[in-house]
Amino acid sequence: MTPRPDLLARLALHTQQREQANLRRRLHTIDRVDGPWIERGGRRLLSFCSNDYLGLAQHPALVAALKQAADDDGVGSGSAHLIAGHRTAHAALEEALAEWTGRERAMLFSTGYMANLGVMQALLERGDLCVQDKLNHACLLDGAQLAGAELKRYPHADVEAAARQLAHRGDAPALLATDGVFSMDGDIAPLAELAALCRREGTTLMVDDAHGLGVLGARGEGAVPEAGLGADDVPVLMATLGKAVGCSGAFVAGSVALIDGLVQFARTYIYTTAMPPALAAATLAAVRLAQTETWRREKLRALIARFRHGAHELGLPLMPSATAIQPLLLGDAQAAMHAAASLERQGFLVTAIRPPTVPQGKSRLRITLSAMHEEGDVDRLLEALSRLPAGQPV
Repeated sequence: MTPRPDLLARLALHTQQREQANLRRRLHTIDRVDGPWIERGGRRLLSFCSNDYLGLAQHPALVAALKQAADDDGVGSGSAHLIAGHRTAHAALEEALAEWTGRERAMLFSTGYMANLGVMQALLERGDLCVQDKLNHACLLDGAQLAGAELKRYPHADVEAAARQLAHRGDAPALLATDGVFSMDGDIAPLAELAALCRREGTTLMVDDAHGLGVLGARGEGAVPEAGLGADDVPVLMATLGKAVGCSGAFVAGSVALIDGLVQFARTYIYTTAMPPALAAATLAAVRLAQTETWRREKLRALIARFRHGAHELGLPLMPSATAIQPLLLGDAQAAMHAAASLERQGFLVTAIRPPTVPQGKSRLRITLSAMHEEGDVDRLLEALSRLPAGQPV
């Protein structure tokens, strides 16, 4: 009888192979955060890799709201939403999120990953069709596969290819899902064209606006209104609360029918503990600031323009992004690692992104800007980038 393969040994082999390919991921502990500055391993570094785009994560109003709610209500919610975990703080936050995004209802999830898995498992059945952009976040891809749907991936931002994939099975219930802002490239999906396609094909459109909420739109409503679209065009909207909003968790917003259905069938909502009510209270304070303090978006846009202009003057291989995510494409994974290490020696923290997070030959520095940064910070980063050894731009 053939011995059964050992799962832990197989996992160790896969890890060793990743090490040999110089693609092994490593965890680093941050000792302290002070605005855009972090302390790690005894060094103070200026960070350009945080998703805290509006600089709200350490805002005194959020800290005060969290403390007050914890004093009043404790820390943990103690239960799932549907048992005894849904508090007034959760309900107030959901109402604010629905109003902000122009939807009838909103529903909180503990993480964005859980939100996307829950939505897709509730909407899709085995044999349904799910069409997605090839550069979508992993949780959208995993959600479709776990639901048992047929997953078709179209080349990045290629609306005609998406149309061909929908036409391939014109009689099947279909969901088209896309990031609003793509997390590694920083560009914005062609939402207006995708919405028009979905209307023609009788397909439901879902947008994951994790990196658009708070940053795009007049009041930070995100990529959907930025594209001139509303709830009828994009009936399923997901966004996270741990990026521009500066907290943690996620939500799905849509019609009453959508949210009622998710309450019944979204397993990642039903069978997990609700987020701490104190965190919901802090997030509500953040939502209000994100809407009203428009100077944060204005400053961020100015910093993006300054960085892109400076990078262009230096001839750096920037990718075409108008958002806070500014990838510097180096191609080779080793070149990206060397560049990140060189920047760290100069006092900057910038993350090298390598396969499998991005395709082979597309390794890059993922530079992210924040309203916490000042013009001088951007200028110093550009100066440091100008001193990097020549990479292998593609």
